[in-house]
Parts: sequence; structure tokens; C-alpha cells
Amino acid sequence: MSAFEEKNYICTKAEAGLRADAGIAALCQMSRNALVKLIEEERVFVNGSVPNKKSLLSEGDSIRLLLSEVRDDRARPEDIPLDIVYEDDDIIVINKPSGMVVHPAAGHEEGTLVNALLHHCGDSLSGIGGVKRPGIVHRIDKETSGLLVAAKNDCAHQALSNDLKVHAVSRTYTALVIGHLKERSGTVDKPIGRNPADRKKMAVIEDGIHKARNAVTHFNVISSLNDFDLVSCRLETGRTHQIRVHMAYLGHPILGDPLYGGAKHPFVKAHKAIFEGQCLHAECLELTHPRTGEKMKFQCPLPPSFKQILDLLSKVD
Repeated sequence: MSAFEEKNYICTKAEAGLRADAGIAALCQMSRNALVKLIEEERVFVNGSVPNKKSLLSEGDSIRLLLSEVRDDRARPEDIPLDIVYEDDDIIVINKPSGMVVHPAAGHEEGTLVNALLHHCGDSLSGIGGVKRPGIVHRIDKETSGLLVAAKNDCAHQALSNDLKVHAVSRTYTALVIGHLKERSGTVDKPIGRNPADRKKMAVIEDGIHKARNAVTHFNVISSLNDFDLVSCRLETGRTHQIRVHMAYLGHPILGDPLYGGAKHPFVKAHKAIFEGQCLHAECLELTHPRTGEKMKFQCPLPPSFKQILDLLSKVD
């Protein structure tokens, strides 16, 4: 029998009452046509049975998808040092360094956080993420440093995923942006989608033509240094490159950001050797423990390179 990548979900209140094809597609973030095809191929199960695409979903329904056939591309364990902030039988919180990719992908098959987690945790990682993303509940960009939680079993993974979906996990980043924000605090509520002119980038998209998803970032200026602002950004949603895109949209890209204009600043060119990516750090993570229900808060300091940049700027007249 062929093996497939398996993904498991729990129907939430938002999908309850919807047709199976529409509700599951929304829950799994795929097109309805793709979902219908999976149903026709008997690769979608609701409470253990293949649904009729017109049948209605109920809150709490267990949904299982068998996606693309798994090739021999399972991530391999690698003995890579990890900065472990917290660990128990259910979760592990890591302070990821800038430059490390979270999970294997084209061009980055080795040296990822997943490879390191597999070596450290062995088989005790959730399988929901599939063979290349075991335990991975959320991601941060390669050139962004900071806190990330991984799940060590499927129950923990599902609970954390559900909390992320309903914005019950708080993620706060520290960013150094070019220029001074007009408002000292505020909210950017602008949808983000793939940039139609450059597929490597994301962009704020409001044309009603190209696909975009709602994205909300709350920000607060911590201090001003020379021609820059040090900003605290709290994610309400978690879209790809969200803070980077929203800050660039405001006209204040993150210093050192190669995709959204932050790497063109003269300061970056003058101090290129100390930059390890954009000045963006996931500094604070707050979550509810999936087993105990305990509210947990984790914080980690800025990495040395980020601190060095701030020190240099504080000395510039």
C-alpha cells in the first residue's frame, strides 16, 4: 500500500454547519477543487469515514487527510546544538538562531531545526507535520531569530495549532526599522498574499483579484536610535513574512531585510560583517500548556549581533 503524508485536524466552530468540501478546504487552507479531488480519491476522512462533499460538518469532527505520496524524503537526525529554553514530555521551546531554516525544503535539506530536533528528541515528536515537519507547529523565517515551540506528541500539536488559530498564543517580536514611525503605537490590519510580480515575496494585497489572507500586527515604538526606531510587534495572525511586509508597507522596512528594502541602507553596507539577517527577533512567547492548562511565558534576549548593532547606533550622533 502506498504511503501518504497524513494531516489531522479538528473541526472548529467556524467550519461547523458548512459543507464538507467548503469547510475542510477552509480548515486546511487549500482550494475547494483540490479538496474535492481528494474526497473523490477517498483520501479525506471525517470521523473515520469518507464524506459526501455535500454533507455538513459539526464542531469537534475529526478530519484526516492523506496528501501527496511520501517519497524517501524523510528528514534525517543531525547533531546540531540547540538553545533549549524549556522542555517537557509535551513541548519543547527553542531559541532559534538567525540563519537556521525551520524545516527541510528545496535547497535546504540539511542543517534545519527539524534535523536538530530529530537528533535531540528521537521519535518523540508529533507526526502531524509530516515527514519533513515533525513537531513543527509554527515557523519563523530563516534570517529571523528567537522563540519557537514544537510539539512532542499529536495531542500537544493539535492543541497548540487550535490555540494559534484562535489567537490564543501570543508572539511578540522586537524589530529595528528604518526611519521613524508616524504613530508611536498602532495596528496594521492589511491582508497579505503572494506578490504577483515576484513570487519570492509577499505583499499587502487589496485588489480583490489576487488571493490574500487577513493579517493583523500591533506595534509599539520602544525607543528611537539615530535614524531608526526600535519597535515591539505583536502578531495577532501569523502570515508569511507578516511583520516584514507590514513594516515595509508603512514605509519603514526592517533594517537588514534583503527582500523588502531594509538591506539597502548605508548603515548595512558600512557594517555588513555584523549583520546575520534582518533585525527581527521573536523575543516573547506566551501559550497555554496543552496538557496542564498552565499559562506559560517565555522570553529570550536579543542575539549578540542585534545588540552590537544597537550599541553602534547609540554611539552615532
